[in-house]
Amino acid sequence: MKTKEDNYIHSINLNAETDFPYLVLEVINDCIYPRNPGFQVMHWHEDLQFIYVIDGTVEVRTLETIIQLKTGEGAFINKNVVHLLTHSGNCHYNSFVFPDYFLKFYPGSLASNLVNQIIGKQQFQLYHFSKGVNWCENVLSLLEKMSLLEKNKTKSYVYEVLVLLSTLWLEIQKNITLPVAEKENVVNIRMQIFLEYIQNHYFEDISLAELSKSANVSKSECLRCFKLSMQTTPYKYLMEFRLSQAAILLQESNETIGNIATSVGFHQMSHFGKCFKEKTGYSPRKYRERNARI
Repeated sequence: MKTKEDNYIHSINLNAETDFPYLVLEVINDCIYPRNPGFQVMHWHEDLQFIYVIDGTVEVRTLETIIQLKTGEGAFINKNVVHLLTHSGNCHYNSFVFPDYFLKFYPGSLASNLVNQIIGKQQFQLYHFSKGVNWCENVLSLLEKMSLLEKNKTKSYVYEVLVLLSTLWLEIQKNITLPVAEKENVVNIRMQIFLEYIQNHYFEDISLAELSKSANVSKSECLRCFKLSMQTTPYKYLMEFRLSQAAILLQESNETIGNIATSVGFHQMSHFGKCFKEKTGYSPRKYRERNARI
């Protein structure tokens, strides 16, 4: 029986290769639209994320913090932060995922400096926008407008999204003062190296020895770091990463399923099919039929 410890992946924005890489996920109880391999598992991504709870209670968990969002509340999750969203009882919420360059206006913009003060900062991984705080109420109003916009897209939809995001970000910039950065935890530093190594070599036969060597630590220390920070093993994380990459290729390419399996590091089709179905609930072929974007 699989447990949540089996599921930690690098989640990719499903719209990353489009002209407007803005992804809005709608979650109603245990269903997500569009379907996303990172749903209900511990994951991380290179984009920024806002959450707005339309109904119910949602728990947001990072490796260091847990917050609970109630109806009408929201949160910000910084880029490269490992996190998990869960709920108890009925719930309905939106996640807004987008690249940080949306907020910088144009290459070389002086606004980039303001954005970079917060983007990716270790001391600002997660923020809870709660009711009763004036500026947070302003943010929540903007998040509500973003949710409503998805139900009634206009001809100026793209521009409206960018204006709302920029206005929202201005509220954050005006009201957030980051604490002085603390020296990064040694485990976190090593985990960043391990995760980057897997991202660059997942299609190869990665051994525990090779992964450990990437951060100049022993195999036992590598295992300890994964257990402490992600409550899983390097092998399980690698498998989840491979499956997430396979899901993207099934959606966005015409490659045969056999070639896709090989390209993400699986040498046996039967093993790939079994693992993929355990992960998504569908065989690779059925997943492609349901989710193909070409």
